[in-house]
Amino acid sequence: MPKLILKSPYIKCGGKGGGGGGGYLRYIGTRDGVELVPDDRPATKRQEQMIRSLVRDFPHSRELLEYADWQMAPTKVHASAFITTALECNWEQANRSDVYLKYIATRPRVERLGSHGLFGDDDTVDLQKAAVELDSYTGNVWTHIISLKREDAARLGYDRASAWRDLLRQERNEIAAAMSIPPDRFRWYAAFHDEGNHPHVHMVAWSSQPKEGWLDRDGIRKIKSTLTNQIFQQEMLHLYEQKTVSRDELVREARASMLALVKEMRQGICDHAEAEQQMWELAQALDGVKGQKKYGYLPKRVKRLVDEVVDEMERLPTVAKCYEQWQTLQGEVEGYYSDAPPKKQKLSERKEFRQIKNAVVTEAECLRLSALTFEGEQQPEEDDGYDHSRNEWYWKIKRILDDPEEPIENKDWAVSEMRELADYGVPQAWYVLGTLCRDGGILIPDSALAAEAFTKAAQVGMVPAQCALGELLLSDDLDVRNPSAGMEWLERAWEGGSLRAGYRLAKEYLSGENVAKDVERGLDCLTVCAEKGHPGAQYLLGKMYLTGQEVPQDMEQAEYWLSQAAAQGNEYAGLLLERLEKPQAPVAALAVIRLLHSMSRIFRDNSLPKHSPAGMRTDRKLLQKIREKKIAMGHKPDDHEEQGWGGMSM
Repeated sequence: MPKLILKSPYIKCGGKGGGGGGGYLRYIGTRDGVELVPDDRPATKRQEQMIRSLVRDFPHSRELLEYADWQMAPTKVHASAFITTALECNWEQANRSDVYLKYIATRPRVERLGSHGLFGDDDTVDLQKAAVELDSYTGNVWTHIISLKREDAARLGYDRASAWRDLLRQERNEIAAAMSIPPDRFRWYAAFHDEGNHPHVHMVAWSSQPKEGWLDRDGIRKIKSTLTNQIFQQEMLHLYEQKTVSRDELVREARASMLALVKEMRQGICDHAEAEQQMWELAQALDGVKGQKKYGYLPKRVKRLVDEVVDEMERLPTVAKCYEQWQTLQGEVEGYYSDAPPKKQKLSERKEFRQIKNAVVTEAECLRLSALTFEGEQQPEEDDGYDHSRNEWYWKIKRILDDPEEPIENKDWAVSEMRELADYGVPQAWYVLGTLCRDGGILIPDSALAAEAFTKAAQVGMVPAQCALGELLLSDDLDVRNPSAGMEWLERAWEGGSLRAGYRLAKEYLSGENVAKDVERGLDCLTVCAEKGHPGAQYLLGKMYLTGQEVPQDMEQAEYWLSQAAAQGNEYAGLLLERLEKPQAPVAALAVIRLLHSMSRIFRDNSLPKHSPAGMRTDRKLLQKIREKKIAMGHKPDDHEEQGWGGMSM
C-alpha cells in the first residue's frame, strides 16, 4: 500500500449540466457534525448496501486507504469513513443522486483556522468571496484529496492544518505545472480534515482562465511524487546510499550486490551464439535504413530486432541477476508512490534502460561498416612509483582505503588523513584522492574534484597522474572534457614512459574521435607498446592483422601478437585464437561482448533508485549556473559552497 493516496477528480462548472464549485468549497471549509469515535460494532446493513453501491458506481474507490481498512475490519466506524471519503472523491456525481446526497448532511468537523478551515496563498481567506467566485466560474475545478495514514501523519507532523498549509504553499508551483497552469494564474484553496485513521486534505484548484488547465495520469503522478518526496523526505533518505545516521540495509546490500554484478559484467567474456546471429541480422537490416541510426528513428521492423537482441542479452546470468537487483531497488522506492505492486517487465520494456537499445544499434552499425573497435577498456592502474618505505603513514592509510572490509567510518578517516598528506606535499596522495573522486565507491563521484587532484600531482611530474588526467579530460563528462588538453597530458605521460598513455594515444589516433585521425602515428605508438609487453596493445595489433583493418591482413603476425596477449591473460585474444580460421566469425562475438560491457555502464549509472527526494541532490549543471550567478552578484569564486574531500563518503 502506498504511503500517500492522491485522488484528483474535477467538477465541470457552468454551462449545460455543470454545477458551481462554491458549494464544494463551503462544504470542505465549514462542515460540522459529530466526530467519529472508536466503534468496533459491525457495520449496519444500510452501510453495507451503500458501500456496495459506491464500489459499483465508483470502482476506483477500491484504491482508497479507507476501503482497505473496511476490508480488514468491517466495522461501523470504517464503513462511515469509507463512505464519506468515497462521496467526497466523487462530489459532482454524488450531488446528482438523492441517495448519496443524504449522506453528505452530517460530517466530522474540519480543523478551523478562524471562522472556517480554508487556507491558500494569502494569510486570510474570505470564504464567501471565494465561494461566489467559484459559483460563477465556467471552467474545470479540480478537487484533490490527499490522504495519509494516521501513524504517518502523527509521526511526521502532518496531523495539523498549519503543516499542510506550509507544504502546499511551498509546492503550489509544482502542482500548477503538473496541471498545465502558469503559476501566476493558478488559484487554490484547501482544508485539513483530521479524522479517523486517515487524516486528509481537500485541495480545490483551478486556473483564472476558464479554458486553461489539464491533468492526466502523468500529471497526477508528478503531484503525488512531489508531495511524497517532501512528506517522507527524511525516511526516504534511507533508500539512497548517501551518508546518513542509518541506512536501509536492504537497499544498501542490493546495490552492493548489483555493483559487484556490474563489475563482473564489465570484465566478462560471454559466448552467446544466439545474440551473435541476431546482431548479424540487425546489421543487415540497418543497411537499408536511411537517416539517423538511433532506436527512436528506426522502422518498427528494425526496432523489433533491437528488442529481440536486448531480450536475448537479458538471458545471460549476470545480466539477469543485475536486472533483478535493480528491480528490487526500484521497487523499494516505487512503494512510496504506486497504488499497486511493481509490475515485472522485460528489460527491453523499461524506459530507464533505453540506452541499451541505442548501444545495440551502435554495435550493429559497427558490424555493418566493419569499423575498427576497441575491447578491454578496463586497464589496471599504473604503479604510483612511490617508495612506501619512505612514508609508512601513507602506506597505512592507503591499505585502509584499498581494503573492502574496512568500515565506512575508517575510510572517512583515511580520506581526511590522505588530504592532509596531500596538503603536506605528497603528490601520490593527490593521485589517490583523484582516483577516489573519479571512481566513486568511497567518495561521491565528482569529475571536477578528480581533475583538480590529478592536476596537482601531474604538475609535479607524476606520470600516472598525467595519464589519468589525460584520460579524464578525454572522457564524455562535459564538466571536465577538454580533448586538446587531454592529448597534451597523454603525450607527456607517454614521454615519461607510461605504456597505458601510449596505448590510449594509439587508440585516439586510430579512431580519430578526439584528434585528427593519424593511422601512421597510431600504429607507431601501438607497436612500441606491444613490443614492450602491453597486453592490450598486443591484442589490438593482432586483431588488426587478423581482420585487415588499417593494415594489410597478415595471419602470421596476427597469431603471434594474439598469442603474446593471450599468454598475459587477455581473454579477447584467446577468443580470437579459438576462431582464427574464420576471421569474420569473432567480429559478432566481440560486438556482443562490447554490448555486455556497455550494459554494465548503463546498469552502474542506474544503480541508485529514481525519484530522489527533493533537496537531496542538486544537478551538477544547475550548481554551475548557481555559481555563475553568485559570482556575477559579487561573490568570490570560492565562497559559494563548502568544498572538501572528507565527509563525502557514499
